Amino acid sequence: MKVFPFQIPKSPSENLIVQIDQEMEFYGKLHQHEEIQISYIVQGRGKLVVGDSVHSYGLGDFFVIGSNMPHVFQSIVNEKSHMVSLFFSKRSFGEEFFNLPDLVAIKSFFDHSDVGFRLTKRDPEIEKLMIQFPHLDKFSRFVKFLNLLRTLCHAERQSLAGFVYQKKITNDDGERLRAIFDYTMKNFHKEIALKKIAKLAFMTPNAFCRFFKQRTNKTFFEFLIEVRIAHACQLLIEDSDLTVATIAEASGFSSLSNFNRKFKKLKNTTPSQFVKNSRART
Repeated sequence: MKVFPFQIPKSPSENLIVQIDQEMEFYGKLHQHEEIQISYIVQGRGKLVVGDSVHSYGLGDFFVIGSNMPHVFQSIVNEKSHMVSLFFSKRSFGEEFFNLPDLVAIKSFFDHSDVGFRLTKRDPEIEKLMIQFPHLDKFSRFVKFLNLLRTLCHAERQSLAGFVYQKKITNDDGERLRAIFDYTMKNFHKEIALKKIAKLAFMTPNAFCRFFKQRTNKTFFEFLIEVRIAHACQLLIEDSDLTVATIAEASGFSSLSNFNRKFKKLKNTTPSQFVKNSRART
């Protein structure tokens, strides 16, 4: 089963690809593509694994995923998902188009897109524009696309990954990573032994640790903590009836103190303050 690379379907006349995903789940396989991806979540919840990081997502979230960044949207099962995406590369409109002096105002977009980013504050105008894109003629799409890139240069954002991917991951490595990610997403709330996860990659524990660190820039257990914290963030925002202790246990933490410590390390805030900040952004 080949995971990498993923080809974005397009006709020869398309420079900017507009795609609507409206299914029970998004494309759930770890993949990468040359095109930069701009995505707006109209409906749905889940976790986004991108590069070396894990992020929760939900209604209103907006992501920019850089060229050749391995990623996968893991949707919540049995919930409808709806996402509008734009796909393009720096060569979509000609080799030197984005180097034109007249477009210097959007140069910083490409600098930030290398590691990807998400908007930290909802912008009604951007959301309205993303919903409009599928219904616009090609000329209007092009004009509004350039305006969108200029707007994103000045928007409040948070980086998605910790380092830039310089090359495509091989099919063999992609299969191993997908098996690891899939198992982790389904079992993060349980104890996961190093021997078990290494076996999924057909490696010894030592070889697996080297393999994972070289391709994600972090250890597997650092990644596992991120998955657990991302799940906890979803529960904190979506279910106010749950106590922090219950959320910690449901996310795979056996100790509340350990959960609070890991949460603050990754999010630079406490769980309660995280909830207040999230509500203030909506």
